[in-house]
Amino acid sequence: MTGARIAVLAGGLSLERDVSLRSGRRVAEALGERGHPVTRLDLGDDLVERLTAAEPDLVYLALHGMAGEDGTVQNLLDLLDVPYTGSDAVASAIAWDKVVAKGLYRRGGLPTPDWLAVSSTAVRGMGAGAALRRVAGHLGDRVVVKPSQGGAALGVRLAPEPAALPGALVTAFNYHDVALIERFVSGREVAVSVVDGVPLPPVEIVVESGAYDFSARYTHGAAQYFAPARLDARALERCAEVALTAMQIAGCRDVARADLIVDDDGVPWLLELDTCPGMTETSLLPCAARAAGWDFPALCERVVDAALRRRAAAARIPTATGGGPRTAGSGASAPQDPT
Repeated sequence: MTGARIAVLAGGLSLERDVSLRSGRRVAEALGERGHPVTRLDLGDDLVERLTAAEPDLVYLALHGMAGEDGTVQNLLDLLDVPYTGSDAVASAIAWDKVVAKGLYRRGGLPTPDWLAVSSTAVRGMGAGAALRRVAGHLGDRVVVKPSQGGAALGVRLAPEPAALPGALVTAFNYHDVALIERFVSGREVAVSVVDGVPLPPVEIVVESGAYDFSARYTHGAAQYFAPARLDARALERCAEVALTAMQIAGCRDVARADLIVDDDGVPWLLELDTCPGMTETSLLPCAARAAGWDFPALCERVVDAALRRRAAAARIPTATGGGPRTAGSGASAPQDPT
């Protein structure tokens, strides 16, 4: 029996283009192995024309970065009435903006490190640079600075002392005009992936040197991964609870990943949500899936199944006028090779 016709959308024009292409290639190959006719598409000015010609039953979004994760593509696909995997445009936009998302998480009662936001406009036109000395009084001497919008830790810098803050802000402003200044939390870096409502075993990341930045994420051997994370049962449970609640607050669906810091008291501090997690050989979601006993094709199939079920359910729901359809397991507690 032939599977659903799937268009895997990857690439784009963001700084994460190469990573997206790697994710898309793996997803396309895996879904092909599962019997789905697969078309691979890239973002471009002919996307609507190519999507119309392909007539897919579903678009699998393997995009990373701006346009792919900020709601842009999702809005376009909604306009075309083409179903797709992952979060809708609103949830994508919420999770993409770290300042907005953290405000919602805090209002929802989730632990997220204290923060301040500074725009390049305020620094250039309002003299905000003179107020930076006040940051330490709010957040402490040691802070993390990151672009409010962006992924893959691009532009993220640790400012270990107040004197390093201006330089870190300059770096962040190279990627977005609003920077998030966040209180530094010491602890274990943990990622919790959720697929179709099921939290997978939390993955602990241990970097060989430096920070878990773009290079460490996508370089073989730059980090060790422990799945499940080396935490007690209660801390593992709390990590899953925070990830599920964060997804609910943002309105995410199908698949997402929560990035956390678990402190020495076992408190999981939510940093951000990734609504289109990487699917490369070194990505955290496939690592978590292996720990749950899923191979890579099975992981891709589960994401597809969630989206297709949602499409089928929507087709059965009448409109307001009644006039028709409305368009985990565990692994060994030892270093896991994420390849």
